[in-house]
Amino acid sequence: LAPAPSAAEVFATGDRKLFRAHGRMIGDNCRALGFNTNFAPALDLAFPGARKVMPGRVVSDQPKQVVAYARQFLLGLSDAGVLGCGKHFPGLGEASLDTHYKLPAVQKPFKKLWEQDLYPYRALRRELPMVMVSHAAYPEVTGNNGPASLSRKWIAGVLREKIGYRGVVVSDDLEMKGVLKAGPVHQAAVGHIRAGGNLCLICHDEDSIVRAHQALLEETQRDRKFAKQADESFQRTLRLKARSPGLRRMAPRPSPAKIENLSRRLWEFSERLRLETLARMEPS
Repeated sequence: LAPAPSAAEVFATGDRKLFRAHGRMIGDNCRALGFNTNFAPALDLAFPGARKVMPGRVVSDQPKQVVAYARQFLLGLSDAGVLGCGKHFPGLGEASLDTHYKLPAVQKPFKKLWEQDLYPYRALRRELPMVMVSHAAYPEVTGNNGPASLSRKWIAGVLREKIGYRGVVVSDDLEMKGVLKAGPVHQAAVGHIRAGGNLCLICHDEDSIVRAHQALLEETQRDRKFAKQADESFQRTLRLKARSPGLRRMAPRPSPAKIENLSRRLWEFSERLRLETLARMEPS
């Protein structure tokens, strides 16, 4: 399948119908390939740092505009039977380093984070099936340089208690350098659950998955409090599955005709986007 237009390109049209169509198109392609979850949209504000690190994924430096795009995109995913995920809590808008390779420290007080970066999570707290937590540090909030993905203050304190989010909390990939600064993958997995997270993403190395699974099992046997947290995470994930019909049905293997249809729809969407962009550029 051909690459889809970026979130920034779609947002630039200002057309909310296209925002939803973007989510539906991505969702349909995910389903055709056997996936029922898409870890998007990014809710990070498009400050200079974010525009430098992830230019196509951030849409605006205005929180309400980010919400407007994300809400429609999530609806489009849902139309296709695919779950979405808001990321990267509590916000990478002012992180000038890529967490795939470094641990950025966002020097921003909580009051400004609450008003700006955290606004999309507050506004969408009842609409986000999942929230992904970043590997950035926020020393003015936590008093240390540990990543938010391992921070009980951020996950249990801010996201759960202060914002009131009740969905599933997932880590960003625990193989990323941003979190590996704090320890190896298996320790990070335990740390994420202990901080209040529910799912750990480990996206590349099978041995890392096995070691993390073993570490989680051993910690549940060693620590009764941790065992209770792990069970709560399990139950929360089961509840998400139970209320998500798209997770309970497998899409059939796509036929050549299906692939051709999806490719045509993707081309038509991209062409519509191009024409709308040209129309906006024409002098009035």
